Amino acid sequence: MKIFDTDTFREILDSITRNRSRSILTGFGVFWGIFMLMLLTGGSQGLKEILNKEFDGFAQNTCIAFANDTSKPYKGFKKDRSWNMVYSDVDRLKNLMPELETVTPTVALWGRTAMREDHSYGSAVVKGVRADYKNIETPLLRYGRYINDADLAQERKVCVLGKKVYTNLFPEGGDPCGQRILVGGTYYNVIGVDWREEGGIQINGSPDDMVTIPLTQARKAYNLGNNIQMLCFTAKPGYTMSDLTPRVREILARAHYFDPTDEQALFLLNTQLIFGIVDNLFKGINFLVWLIGLGTLLAGVIGVSNIMMVSVKERTTEIGIRRAIGATPRQILGQIISESIVLTLVAGMAGIVVSVLILAGVELAMTQDGILKAAFQVPFGIAVLAAALLTVLGVVAGLMPASRAMQIKPVDAMRDE
Repeated sequence: MKIFDTDTFREILDSITRNRSRSILTGFGVFWGIFMLMLLTGGSQGLKEILNKEFDGFAQNTCIAFANDTSKPYKGFKKDRSWNMVYSDVDRLKNLMPELETVTPTVALWGRTAMREDHSYGSAVVKGVRADYKNIETPLLRYGRYINDADLAQERKVCVLGKKVYTNLFPEGGDPCGQRILVGGTYYNVIGVDWREEGGIQINGSPDDMVTIPLTQARKAYNLGNNIQMLCFTAKPGYTMSDLTPRVREILARAHYFDPTDEQALFLLNTQLIFGIVDNLFKGINFLVWLIGLGTLLAGVIGVSNIMMVSVKERTTEIGIRRAIGATPRQILGQIISESIVLTLVAGMAGIVVSVLILAGVELAMTQDGILKAAFQVPFGIAVLAAALLTVLGVVAGLMPASRAMQIKPVDAMRDE
């Protein structure tokens, strides 16, 4: 005999209808448990997506180095000595550390005024880069192209504009490529627009404020000499930046005569550690979400089991009569467990639906100018897992009441009546 035949299902519906208030009370614990689990899971997914967008376009296995005053004396040099990285450090690291994939320098000049006709932007940052800098920060080009090797070799006066610079100099919109702007006394031809917004990791300022030009042109136009401000490098696949940074520090310390143990002299920002912290943070959050959700859900299932026990006790005579007219123990078992599964599934599905609707409302509130900031939704796999879990818990919740119902003897039931 099937557990969910037509007669059994009709009896389950009749029982739930007769005991409507008890059924609502029975399902509320399950509803609240699955509601909290789905809501917290979807919220965690959305927050993680928001945080990931803060670092969008930035290489994860990256390190950024810049020089600072020494804090320790070394080989006759006193502490508090200033030093600078130079362009030869790029070749030095490439030759001595084949594990590094990209080694690229960058320089910047802050607070420059960019002008075009009657429009100006006074907070621009002129940033000189090489073509391979796109391996560090991937540009999101709305118009045109990025700096290439030909721009560097020919010292071309070209630039890529950040979002704020573009909107201030070209309020009318449209493709600005081919037009000229004036920055720091030098005219540049616009070749592209980088549409990235301000993120969590910024090198030499916000990408919104950037006027990116070839590094060779920056050195020539602004008399920057042989010094570089920052050195960015990424590791090849199979290598972790945490393992490579001690050798980077040692190589640069040997070349510039500072103590390799002097962490103040060479500041190294290892983005791999930052991304690792973020991943571990959300692993902990997901663990707490499931712990809280499953704990609440388990409490609801225990409530289902207890109230089903009360229901079986109140229906002792009914069950006894059914046994007397030929109902088998399997039929009694099927009805009680089926009723438990239906109550659990209905309450659980209601919790899933309500949580998804609330998360959809959060998504709507997070949408600006038609752009969704983050997807606050429950993954489909999690929803399927939750439904399967509800079925299993429904069976578990009905086992003890069903066992009690199977032990009822027709004679004892008639005597109680």
